[in-house]
Amino acid sequence: MEIFVLAFFALGYLVLAGADIGVGMVLPYLGRTAAERREVIAAIAPFFLGNEVWLVATAGVLAGLFPELEGELLSGNYTVVVTLVLSWVVRDMGLWLRGRLPGPGWQTFWDGAIVAGSWGLALSWGALLCHVLVGLPPALVVGALVVAAVFATHGLAFAALRLRGTLRERAAVLSGGSGEGRTYLLTAAALTAVGVLAGLRLPLEPGTSGPVLVPVILTLIPLLVAAQGWVWWTFRHRVTGPSYL
Repeated sequence: MEIFVLAFFALGYLVLAGADIGVGMVLPYLGRTAAERREVIAAIAPFFLGNEVWLVATAGVLAGLFPELEGELLSGNYTVVVTLVLSWVVRDMGLWLRGRLPGPGWQTFWDGAIVAGSWGLALSWGALLCHVLVGLPPALVVGALVVAAVFATHGLAFAALRLRGTLRERAAVLSGGSGEGRTYLLTAAALTAVGVLAGLRLPLEPGTSGPVLVPVILTLIPLLVAAQGWVWWTFRHRVTGPSYL
């Protein structure tokens, strides 16, 4: 049961947060002007914080139910993990701070932080997953780029589902016009497959706290899913203008 709990949160994060990471990666392509970039960011504004809850939950489950595995992953991938966390902070700083002042220089700087942080997240996750899957340093660069490309395509499909007009046309460049839903499902399946394959390579030996923590986590999962579903239902319509960010 512990393994399924970890897989639920980890795969949920890859699919859900992979969309807003991908949108951040392709922000310069989708938004050619400051106004367009603000509208593109509005496509992910209601979701990115909720999506990050899945990563926090994954880390908590890993520490609580698989303490030995947590130590192995952190000690064996210290540079990648630090880069991932820093990229996460930089990306979120860009999202929160870009709209705090009206100057174009200020907004451009933080838009750059969003892009850099998103690429850092995608490449870090790609390197971490490929390290688990392959373990050969020469393959990490290629693998990280391939996973990052899946993130970017996932983001384009999500943006096409959320945006309108010219912005939607740009986002749907790889989806064949109106095939963004199909593309989103395909990239979600690809991210899920990579996550599952990486999980099968991990030494998933639960610790001793499972009988205590698992019932608590299972009680909280329906609340998390319900909250996520409410957010998606509330913001199911296409973006019509800029957001609070």
